[in-house]
Amino acid sequence: MDYKSVIAKNISKVTELSEDQIFKLIEIPPQKDLGDYAFPCFILAKSLHKAPAMISEDLCGNEELTGNGLFTVKNAGPYLNFYIDRSKYASDIISRIKASGDKFGQTEDGKGKTVIIEFSSPNIAKPFHVGHAFTTILGNSLSRIYDRLGYNVIRMNHLGDYGTQFGKLITAYRLWGDKEALDKDPINELLRIYVKFHEEAKKDDSLNDVARENFKKLEEGKPEERELWQKFRDMSLVVFNKLYERMGVSFDNYNGESFYSDRIPAVVEMLKEKNLLVESEGAKVVMLDEYGLPPCIILKSDGTTIYASRDIAAVLYRKETYDFDKNIYVVGTPQALHFKQVFSVLKKAGYDFADDCVHVGFGLVKFKDMVFSTREGNIVLLEDLLNAAVQKTREVIVENAKTRGQQMSEEEIDSIAEKVGIGAVIYTYVRSGREKDIVFSWEEMLNFNGNSAPYLMYTYARIRSIMRKAEEAGIKVSENPEVLGTLTDDDAYSVVSALSGFESDVKKAASSYEPFIISRSLFEIASAFNSFYNNCRILGDDVDVKESSSRLALCEAVGNVLKSGLYLLGIETVERM
Repeated sequence: MDYKSVIAKNISKVTELSEDQIFKLIEIPPQKDLGDYAFPCFILAKSLHKAPAMISEDLCGNEELTGNGLFTVKNAGPYLNFYIDRSKYASDIISRIKASGDKFGQTEDGKGKTVIIEFSSPNIAKPFHVGHAFTTILGNSLSRIYDRLGYNVIRMNHLGDYGTQFGKLITAYRLWGDKEALDKDPINELLRIYVKFHEEAKKDDSLNDVARENFKKLEEGKPEERELWQKFRDMSLVVFNKLYERMGVSFDNYNGESFYSDRIPAVVEMLKEKNLLVESEGAKVVMLDEYGLPPCIILKSDGTTIYASRDIAAVLYRKETYDFDKNIYVVGTPQALHFKQVFSVLKKAGYDFADDCVHVGFGLVKFKDMVFSTREGNIVLLEDLLNAAVQKTREVIVENAKTRGQQMSEEEIDSIAEKVGIGAVIYTYVRSGREKDIVFSWEEMLNFNGNSAPYLMYTYARIRSIMRKAEEAGIKVSENPEVLGTLTDDDAYSVVSALSGFESDVKKAASSYEPFIISRSLFEIASAFNSFYNNCRILGDDVDVKESSSRLALCEAVGNVLKSGLYLLGIETVERM
């Protein structure tokens, strides 16, 4: 039950306001003694010709607002404060979580609707660094969130597999390439010759002319250039896919920039027919003055394509192929202008679905007192970051096991360290709003007592340990609504309240493209649970069986929601730590 919606519906019955208007105004009071929800009556003052405090006093006695005893309603100045019946609240929330298992928050809101999410999109033949991880992790999380809400999600990896840099790579490989090194370590060998090309081109500018000619041959589909390009692409994907698999990331489509190259003539023709294409310094552009934007280049002066022309072709293809309801691009904030231009060109050309295209930007990645022995100088490779996180996590797990006297096999330690270490990295990217810069800190990433993946995963593992002990003791989780309704003390109620917000947080995360709303919700749930755990005995000879069974139900509910939420962030849980 969505209690906020129930309150909005009841208030709407006794006022002239719509449920939607009321829903947006309902607040969470800053203090617990002021209730669970509050409605400010200021909006009614003008139409009722009364002071807000008088309106709240008049409405307070209306039985319609109590929801048949679900709420107690009190007035405090201009506010109507709603106090939920704790017994009914606890029973309802925990029962619904029990029924949903680890899929709590699942809805059919998106049934029959298709959402395309473009993310990761690394450049072929270049190392996968920590900056690429931002789009990969955000996009993976958003894909899971929209999937949970019932949408048909198409995960697109728009590979950077085209452009003049491939003319440079082809030229460099012919001049300095080492086939044996390419087969052994393709990314590093391709990077080596790419760097060498730029070094040599500074001395001999004619190399750039050769590179442009080779890219033109590639665009024309010449066999030799096409064969080399395909080889570079295939080898790069083998390397990338190992990282994706390790992080639990998958895609439905790998159509890169190259896929759309033969569709660009149709785009150019369409823009010509609509009299939108004009010449500017030899290039073909679309003027966007009415949108307050600079011209969008469609073809360069030498006739070759550019990012914008390929992206326009991609949008048209996606609409034709998938008839999307939303087309989301998880790409760095510096590309904001580019996407504004692309969407504006489509809008100017009469394609209203341009309004369904969304750019989801994100901040930069920085480091705080972190030193990596990277293979590429000033580039911090994602693989190095993951390996370092896993190794450091392993050291913590081994030390903790010794302290507690736990017996764990090397295989189990490795498995837990892998999941927790990777989870710690992923969580760092989704812990705060996506437009904020990320500052990596080992101390924060691997803090088992703070806002981190290890803290959330440890809380889940603690719950699983409690459930195993309960099973051994023969104590079952209560499903009796009356028993669940006994969870009304402050500690238990704080947990129930935190759990109740998770469903709406999943929806908010989708509508705002902000996975951090889920990470924030999980941290609040885990914090409330650990306070409950420290203050309330769950198992033991001195604990009443009925009380144990109700508290076990609360534990199980928290475990289910933590697992559900961590999955939505792209993090796998562990049974013990």
